[in-house]
Amino acid sequence: MSHEPSARGVETRPFPLLPTTIQVSDDVLADLRQRLELTRWPVDAGNEDWSYGVSRGYLRELVEYWRTGYDWRAAEAAINAYPHYFVEVDGVPVHFMRKPGVGPDPTPLILTHGWPWTFWHWAKVVDPLADPAAFGGDPADAFDVIVPSFPGFGFSAPRPHNPDMNFWKVADLWHVLMTETLGHTKYAAAGCDVGALVTGQLGHKYADELYGIHIGSGQKLTLFDGDRGWDISGGRPIPEGIPAAVHDRIIELERRFAVHLAAHVLEPSTLAYGLSDSPAGLLAWILQRWVSWSDNGGDIESVFDKDDLLTHAMIFWVTNSIGTSIRTYANNNRYPWTPSHDRQPPIEAPTGITFVGYENPPGVTTDRRVQAFVDSDRGDWYNHVNLTVHDRGGHFIPWEIPDRWVEDLRRTFRGRTPSTSGIRR
Repeated sequence: MSHEPSARGVETRPFPLLPTTIQVSDDVLADLRQRLELTRWPVDAGNEDWSYGVSRGYLRELVEYWRTGYDWRAAEAAINAYPHYFVEVDGVPVHFMRKPGVGPDPTPLILTHGWPWTFWHWAKVVDPLADPAAFGGDPADAFDVIVPSFPGFGFSAPRPHNPDMNFWKVADLWHVLMTETLGHTKYAAAGCDVGALVTGQLGHKYADELYGIHIGSGQKLTLFDGDRGWDISGGRPIPEGIPAAVHDRIIELERRFAVHLAAHVLEPSTLAYGLSDSPAGLLAWILQRWVSWSDNGGDIESVFDKDDLLTHAMIFWVTNSIGTSIRTYANNNRYPWTPSHDRQPPIEAPTGITFVGYENPPGVTTDRRVQAFVDSDRGDWYNHVNLTVHDRGGHFIPWEIPDRWVEDLRRTFRGRTPSTSGIRR
């Protein structure tokens, strides 16, 4: 058993699992280099502006750096600065990273990523959440941070006998992990993207065993249900007579998400053959999402530098998990969400939500974002206690605006956990 430090450096209760390290074999890295050297490039004339998708010019530059300059061992060392654990939860292999909380009574917190995220997308917020005093904060705000890889993603290695994994099944696994494997009677949860759906399901099904949840965006848990779960418009045409700015925003959001959702929901296996065989193809597919979903002002490296991009891509590549990660979308639709109770709101756990201006819905300005959510059909889904919007930041909120995400999350849980009860600021 390992032990965790308290605020005074004295051992507290032992952690029930033994840590291990992440280590990718030299053979896997050698195979990757050979595949990169043998990349066959398509003709991509007239695509310097990325209007046809990822531009060959930038992708080729990135692939060349991947082959000759990128250092996975350095990234691996940074990842291994944290303890890692591998467990089976109800027969499903789960990897998670942990940062022990440093404070008088750290609150257990599980963070769930989305796609094409990895567990490492939480890297910028883990330390300040676990040790707020080291960043000028209050030790009473400390969390014991658990950061799992979504099953079928990265080091939560895919297995053939778990082909039906989706967001609400992951929520059940997380609850077992936190309460039975790790022994917490109550915990906090946060997530973004598909991870926000997992977190919302926790807040729906297990509200009594949660201090609360904090998410990015606030979707209905029925998001992927129905015959057209891949279509963000639900098959509805664009209304006539709407303002030009609203029309343009609808088109912009459809261009951002339509291909992604349709391919992942409708034919994940077809896509997976190419992406599992070609590292350049895998990088292109996920690069397009990082470019179009982040608030980067036209410069992706202002959000993710080359090493960042490649570290996240490597986590998919070395585990051969791109196909199983994509299939999650199809399973969200194939195995529709069904409620565990009919109480209102469906998500009863106290909920904080961080919104960002880059994802404003059509016709909604940032200053109206919170009220628009409250007034929408999604607002009634949540027991919202802390709604915040920021001008900056895109889809990858804890990576793009980590300080603001941490502040928002702390505000959600203040006064709701044992260490912060009675504190008012």
